[in-house]
Amino acid sequence: MVKQREPARRRVPARVVTGLALAVLAVVLAVENRGLVEIRLLIPVVTLPLWTALAGMLIIGIVVGLLVGRPRK
Repeated sequence: MVKQREPARRRVPARVVTGLALAVLAVVLAVENRGLVEIRLLIPVVTLPLWTALAGMLIIGIVVGLLVGRPRK
């Protein structure tokens, strides 16, 4: 009798699960914070949706993290 092998199950890495969970939380945060806010940029006051300000800060944070976390030559 020949045993048939079961297909190997692929494990999803914790990084992928964490990234997806954080992405879902970011989308929920953006959807829940659609109201307009006033933000002072040094001198001018800018009115924009809160999610836009949060997304901008996220992008700035990613850029800073990449620059600081990058290995030195």
